[in-house]
Amino acid sequence: MFLAALWPGKWQVIPLQGIEFMDVNDFGIGESRWWNMKIKKIPLMTRSEYDELIDECYVGRIAFKGKYPYIAPFIYVFDGDFIYFLSTRYGKKIELFRENPHVAVEIEKYSKDLSDYRFVTLQGTILEVDDVVQKRKVKEDFVELIHDKNLSNHVMAALGHSPDDPLEYLIEEDRSFVWKLVDVKSITGIKNRD
Repeated sequence: MFLAALWPGKWQVIPLQGIEFMDVNDFGIGESRWWNMKIKKIPLMTRSEYDELIDECYVGRIAFKGKYPYIAPFIYVFDGDFIYFLSTRYGKKIELFRENPHVAVEIEKYSKDLSDYRFVTLQGTILEVDDVVQKRKVKEDFVELIHDKNLSNHVMAALGHSPDDPLEYLIEEDRSFVWKLVDVKSITGIKNRD
């Protein structure tokens, strides 16, 4: 292995065997410590911090496993214990979910200039909710979320409905699957500030 170095006005090739790296200042060249840089790790979030982030947000991404990873955005609701998603009954995500329900979910929040950002990733399993009472409750939570966040009616298209449909159609009609994230094996929450 060799190091090419510019020595006062002339390039030189220096063999690296047996050479210990030293600060460039030791050679009188100026300040550069590229080989001795210390990486500053981004602080991890506490459970209460990432629960707060999950509760504040309502859009996340689910990564499904296929030949290549497939990532799709989803609107979700969080009941303090579980994250629920509404999924249309069509698309690549359905095929991938049926083949392998193990997923990664990512939720993020950041300022426009990225001076403040937080994100959490969760690895777990998506389970289709079949219980009629639970499905209705989750769909009611989605209607409340859309109303409370003053979301556009165009969000209805992402849930299998026409933007012209009233919100109550989410509850009354069965055009979406209700998915629940369960068996979470790993959670990583990262923030840029303590």
